[in-house]
Amino acid sequence: MAKQEHIELVLSNGDQIKVTILSKNDHALNRITESEAQEHFEAEVQLIEGFSYEYKISSLNYMLSADGNIIQPITSQPSVGLIVPNIYVGKLNISVCDIQTHKKIGSFDLEIRSIKTEYRSEYQFMLEQITEKCSELLLKYDSPVHQHFKIDPQADAQTLYQRFAFLKSVLESEDFEVAIHRITSNPVTNWLQTEDLRDIRAVKKFSRNVIRQLASATNRIAVPSNHTLRNYGLASIPEKVVVQSKIETLDTAENRFIKHALEAFKNLCEDFRTAAKNHSRLFIESGLMIDHLDEYLNHNFFKEIKRPDTLPLNSPVLQRKEGYREVLRVWLMINLAAMLTWKGGDDVYKGGKKDVATLYEYWLFFRLLDLIEEIFELGPLNPEDFIEETNDKLGLKLKQGEELSIEGSYTSGSRKLNVKFSFNRTFSEASKYPHGGSWTRRMRPDYTLSIWPDGLSEVEAEQEEFMVHIHFDAKYKVDDLSKLFGQDEENLDLEKKEQSKGSYKRADLLKMHAYRDAIRRTAGAYVLYPGEKSTNWQGFHELLPGLGAFVFRPNRDNDGSSELKQFLKNVIEHLQNRVSQREKKKDQIYKVHSDIVKYELPIAVPEKIRDTRIIPDEAYVLVGYSPDKERLKWTLENNLYNVRYETGNGGIELNPKTVGARFLLLYGSALNPGSSRVSGSIYVLDESGPKIYTSPELISLGYPGEEKDYGYVVYSIKEDVSEQFLNKTWDVSKLEGYNPARAIAGKPIFVKLSDLMKAEDLK
Repeated sequence: MAKQEHIELVLSNGDQIKVTILSKNDHALNRITESEAQEHFEAEVQLIEGFSYEYKISSLNYMLSADGNIIQPITSQPSVGLIVPNIYVGKLNISVCDIQTHKKIGSFDLEIRSIKTEYRSEYQFMLEQITEKCSELLLKYDSPVHQHFKIDPQADAQTLYQRFAFLKSVLESEDFEVAIHRITSNPVTNWLQTEDLRDIRAVKKFSRNVIRQLASATNRIAVPSNHTLRNYGLASIPEKVVVQSKIETLDTAENRFIKHALEAFKNLCEDFRTAAKNHSRLFIESGLMIDHLDEYLNHNFFKEIKRPDTLPLNSPVLQRKEGYREVLRVWLMINLAAMLTWKGGDDVYKGGKKDVATLYEYWLFFRLLDLIEEIFELGPLNPEDFIEETNDKLGLKLKQGEELSIEGSYTSGSRKLNVKFSFNRTFSEASKYPHGGSWTRRMRPDYTLSIWPDGLSEVEAEQEEFMVHIHFDAKYKVDDLSKLFGQDEENLDLEKKEQSKGSYKRADLLKMHAYRDAIRRTAGAYVLYPGEKSTNWQGFHELLPGLGAFVFRPNRDNDGSSELKQFLKNVIEHLQNRVSQREKKKDQIYKVHSDIVKYELPIAVPEKIRDTRIIPDEAYVLVGYSPDKERLKWTLENNLYNVRYETGNGGIELNPKTVGARFLLLYGSALNPGSSRVSGSIYVLDESGPKIYTSPELISLGYPGEEKDYGYVVYSIKEDVSEQFLNKTWDVSKLEGYNPARAIAGKPIFVKLSDLMKAEDLK
């Protein structure tokens, strides 16, 4: 159902116009009250990101314009067009221009809301938490620039707003508001002793001081002659006496400090407002904050409280009592928060933006850092890793596209590990193997957790395949997995268009695949989003490699991060397993890539033998000489082939080649009298490997030889596989290590199947 809103304007030339905005979705266009707009510093007419809106100006003499490609007028009639916010969120200023001169003669604001309904509170919450984290770091920062903040009217306006944004996030936080309410509803009081001049007849309790005044005070009146006091020698009593009493007062040192702190906050906001340009965002928001603080100060609670003579910072009440301790903490951090600049803030709120998605990315960095600190031993965080001195006093080193890394270790369990947590780490395609980097194009995940064994440098771990990278990407606008990963039947051609509108679907899953497949030594890539359900697609039989998504909500009570925390613990357990499939695969990868020999085998080789896949470069062939027909007959009838064990010229040692031989090639005059070096008699051996026999044991099996003090390595033959090798024949003399004298002595040779295939007899 369509819906429209109208905005009436008076231009600088005196013309009155009306701008009509039309939405085909009634829920995507709304108007809030003036008071609500002022409270949240928003425009009254509100649109939602990702939707498209039609607009029309009542006069054909004017057109609209805005930064970017948000306003798209019709070429033939510029007073009509489309408003396409795409992923922009926040207050958007629209200029009204003369069609002929293109000169700006008016403007109005539209509020572009996030598709997530709770973005207001989450935006405030995340900015507040970033401020708290930065303030904690600033309190530890050891630098001579620490001083009370003074507003510089000549400072860049954007820098001033960045500082004010931190201040505002603290003072508008729910914790601060609750703290003030607790103080005013349950304040600290004191008993104050007072003295009143009171009519003697109104005194109900006679203290020692009053009794003393009965005899000594002036301005006396006569006591009647029959009065009892005459019996005590009192002919007169004072008309009035000074009476001491105690009253409860709010004017305590602690309450004076609270009032002083609120006034200091107000003065700081006034300084910001003075330094701001009239009608700018900083000017308006600082004015609203001043009014907000005035509401606190105008409470009856503060009316009888005086200015402090001293600040009781060591007071147990300020340090321990609810409400008071929170205000003390804010007072201690507020100058530091106002001192801080943050280039990353441009991405979040420059020009009226409220880029909650980018803020979510920054907020997640600190939350992930907290989570990783709970698992790994990062040690005390060095504030200089995050804070740097700038021309604007102090700057936060957190900016999209700029890498920030923290290192630590894991010393529990059977394997000590090093860890590095990075924000916006770039993996370049310029780095060639075996160095770290990307196989294809440059990649930059939001967060990367790199883990490698202790005792190796980061460079060594990369080059020797010991490094493991796990990547995470922040997706604030996703709230359920179906939107994140999409459905199998969805139209893939729409992915790019949907992403430009801020609707992240299968493209995000493909991006995780890109990270895992393109960045060398990556074992997992996962989306972090503020939803309800986590999922993890693990590779084969083990945790890593894997893909998936984990919940991480901007919520103080339940951020949903427990599954991610458990996943990271499982990752550590997995990496400490030295016999995992991933560990074996890592060794194979290192072996393959570290071997610089160029392999070529243009000769056909069977893919499988007895349903077992054959890798020609890894399968060894025992090439054995058969000296006479009697021994050949015994070999073929018993399916056994024997070689002397470590004895004489014909003996062999046990090693991976001799024990792991998969095939047997028999040659000799008994097989081919015409050419004893050429043979096609190839057999597959038992996978269980050879056995050791003594000479008597072998003779007891009918072996045609003399009993000697020998040991024998005996191989079990499975079957003749000559047909599977297409009845090829091979010239044994072409094989490396062939020696006819040693062959006659019974010395076999062991070669790779790939080398045997190259020795094919082509005559």
